Order: sequence, then C-alpha cells, then structure tokens
Amino acid sequence: MVRSPRLLAAAVATAVLGLAACGTTGTAAPEQGEGSASVPAAEQGYPISVEHALGTTVLEAKPERVATVNWANHEVPLALGVVPVGMAAANFGDDDGDGVLPWVEEKLTELGAETPVLFDETDGVDFEAVADTQPDVILAGYSGLTQQDYDTLSEIAPVVAYPEAAWATSWRDTILVNSAGMGMASEGEQLVADLEAEIDAVAADRPQLSGKRTMFLTHLDPNDLSEVSFYSAKDTRAAFFEDLGMATPPSIAELSAQSDSFSGSVSAEQIDRFSDVDIIVTYADDLVVEELRADPLLAQMPAIANDAIVALPNTDPLGTAANPTPLAISWVLEDYADLLAEAADKSQ
Repeated sequence: MVRSPRLLAAAVATAVLGLAACGTTGTAAPEQGEGSASVPAAEQGYPISVEHALGTTVLEAKPERVATVNWANHEVPLALGVVPVGMAAANFGDDDGDGVLPWVEEKLTELGAETPVLFDETDGVDFEAVADTQPDVILAGYSGLTQQDYDTLSEIAPVVAYPEAAWATSWRDTILVNSAGMGMASEGEQLVADLEAEIDAVAADRPQLSGKRTMFLTHLDPNDLSEVSFYSAKDTRAAFFEDLGMATPPSIAELSAQSDSFSGSVSAEQIDRFSDVDIIVTYADDLVVEELRADPLLAQMPAIANDAIVALPNTDPLGTAANPTPLAISWVLEDYADLLAEAADKSQ
C-alpha cells in the first residue's frame, strides 16, 4: 500500500535528519545495527547538530542520560531499548492513576526497568525536576514547547524540539527527530519501517477502510452543540487515518489550510460543509452520541445519519491511543481498526 502522504512525511523526516552532520566523520557507534545498508550522516561522528523549529541543537557526544518532556516522547527511547532518566507523567487516559500508560508499563517490564522519574506537567514543564535528573539530552520532538521553555531547558542540557510546529509532529517524525537526538537515527528509521509494515498489514485485512473520508471531532459538550470542533489535518489523530488507507475529507483539508492550528471549529449552522464526511471519530460516551443523533442540525451529517460513529471513551487507554505514538500504535492497532471497520460498514 503506497500513499503519497507517507512519502511526504518520509521526505520531511529525511530533510530534518539530513541537517545533522557537522564536525568529524568516522565509524558508526557500536550500538548501531550491523545490517544497515547505509549509516546516516548524523551517526557518523560527533559533534552533530539537529535543526528544529526553535533552534539548532548541538550534541558534542552520544548522550547516555536521556530525559523527555511533554507527551509521549519517552516512547521513542523505550522503543529503542533505552530507559529515560525522567519523563512526563501521563495526564490523560491514565486508567490506574500511576502516571504511566499501560503500553509504557509493559515496555518497562519487558526491559526489566523501574519507572523513571515522572515529571508533573500539570502546570507546565517542571524545570527543576528535569534538572535534577542530570540529563545529557532532553527530547521534545512532539511537544508544545514555547521559545521560553526551550531556552530554559537548554540551560540544563541540549534540547531536541519539534521540526515545524507545536503538537503537529507526525509519529514518524517524532521517532526520527528524537532518535537522531539520541545518536540512534538508523534504529529510528528501522522502527518507523516496522510500524509501517504492521499498519499496512492491518489495513489490508480491512479493505472497507480504503478511501473512507473520516473526521475526528474534539471533545463534545452535549449541553452546547452550537459549534462543531474538530482536529485539523495537521493533528496526529486525524493524520493517522491516511496511514490506514482512509482519506481526509476535502472540507477538513480546506479548513485545515486556513490555520496552523491542530484544531478548528465552525458553527453548527454550517453543518452542510461536512456532507463529504463518511465516518466520525470522537471522544464520547453513549449519552453524547445520542445527543448527536437527536440534534436537528448535526443529525443532517451523513456520517451521523448512518450511525457511522466511533465513540472512544474519554479515560480509557483505547481513546488515548487514538493519538498514535511509537508504543501505543502496536498496543491498540487491531482494536482501533476493528472499530473503524464497523463504522465503515455503516457508511454509504
């Protein structure tokens, strides 16, 4: 299954990593894969540099102590067998309240590791806690860091930020930019390839997904359905549909082009704009879904009229994993694809 959005993402990621390679060149580090056809320039020697939206990060030597901030960045080192010294505590979808999502807990168990220091980011980055872990590098390839956040963290250790925009880094680029910041670019590329193969296999088993135009509504308030809020095509949740062979509705693509934001909204009175939507995914319970069906304006959407709705629980790990991250993809893929396939069967 070959899709142009994937090729574009790969090209962007390659450009990000290709910015590295300053200073000396030499042999690959011992932990790099022996079977690699080629070794990216970023791994051939130090110092290396990684450019991103907030600056250029220079690494003088391969980092040994890796810390991560903001959502899911810790999943990259863990997926590559590296346990971070500190990471952000989960603040959404944490079913047991321990600050660690189930796929992360499973990986830590697999690696025989204890839970790293958890940074409480309820009120933003905990700079003091990050500093206490004495990191050699801080990974934030998928994040909402401000320039001030970046500058402050950079006083602690080199920081790898997002390549283009806050909260808009694809799962592929999150892996590629963070792995480059660890001196493990080739391993990151292999992880991306493995996940792509897994996604393609799941999509191939569910041909009804192909081409289905799908939108992801943001959290709905059943007491106020006067606006239709959605994740834009720039958001990782919405972008993941195309990984599964589904499509971005032209209406969403048009609205997404008008802003750099990962979300948007329109008045419910303009609901006819979404007549091109086959499937709706949203965070909701049965009560909210009933409100959608009963609303005289929203019920005009073909997806709602056909009951082609995937309602994800707000606090369940399944809902959390709809935002694709390196470890969550494999953990949730089959179940999520089954729900989408059921909705696709209802769409017309």
